[in-house]
Order: sequence, then C-alpha cells, then structure tokens
Amino acid sequence: MRKLAITDAEIMQLALQQEILRSEDARYDHRLHGVLLVTHGLSCYDVAGLLGQDPRTIERWVQRFEARGFAGLHEGDRSGRPRRLEPAQWDAVNRALRRNPREFGYAQNLWDGKLLAHHLAQVHGVTLGVRQCQRLFRQLDFRLRKPRSLIAHADPAAQAAYKKTPPARPRRRP
Repeated sequence: MRKLAITDAEIMQLALQQEILRSEDARYDHRLHGVLLVTHGLSCYDVAGLLGQDPRTIERWVQRFEARGFAGLHEGDRSGRPRRLEPAQWDAVNRALRRNPREFGYAQNLWDGKLLAHHLAQVHGVTLGVRQCQRLFRQLDFRLRKPRSLIAHADPAAQAAYKKTPPARPRRRP
C-alpha cells in the first residue's frame, strides 16, 4: 500500500486537535486512544507526541484509568471561576435589564456593556469589564437592540438621495 499524505498536515493537525477539544465525547474518545496506545507498549512521551498532549497529561489519564476504569476517563467537573454576582444580585440585574435605563436615571434608552458595567458598580458595588457585561447579556437571554439610523425614518426623497446606486431605468419593449 502506498503512503498517503494530507496536504497542509501541520495545519490539519491543529484543526483536528481543536475539533477533538470541542466536544466532551470527542475528548473522552481522545483519552481512550491515549490509554490504548500505552497498552500497546508506547511510552507516555511517545503517545504525547502523537496526540499533541503533554506527557504528564497522558500519565494522569493512565493513572485515572488504573484507579477508576473507564469512568476515570470521563470529563470531570470544571468549576471555573466563581461568579462575581450573588444570586440575589443576578436576579436584580436580570430584572433591571428588562426595564428602560431611563428608569434608573440614565440618559440612554438602551442597555449596552458600558452602561451595565457602570450600573453594576453604582448599584451593586461589583466591578466588571465591558466585555464581561456583554457576556452577561447573552447569559441572561437578553438581546441587545440597536437603534435604527435616522435614514430609515427619513422621507423617500432623502432616502433616494442617500442611495449610492442610481435608480433603475425602465426597460424598452421591442
């Protein structure tokens, strides 16, 4: 059998590794393959080189498999960083986002990340960045509505003057 080659192999290796990391099931299968290669006699260093992992990671997989079997290779809890907002504050922010910012004395009509960061600091004493506040919108199923530009409400003559393309000419019939 002739040797097969994949074009852009280095880029494809990175893409395949990212795809594996995308799904919990794929990560479990990835760990299974790592342990399987160790059972075939490869060292943790060899397996790590093949799978794009650290040798210590392969060693932990094997130790967890030895201690708990297949259950040891399943994804564990990833607690992550705790929320900066308490549950009561979280509910208050959720209620506040459903109301108009003017009701809180702000000059804006719509919530954005910058205004929410200011609101959190003033009302709850919690400092969050603008980008984190934008993530809060998504976590709270809040859709950011952007105001429409004035041209959308202009008169038809102003809209026609604003257009970049000339109006279509009527077609002649033969």
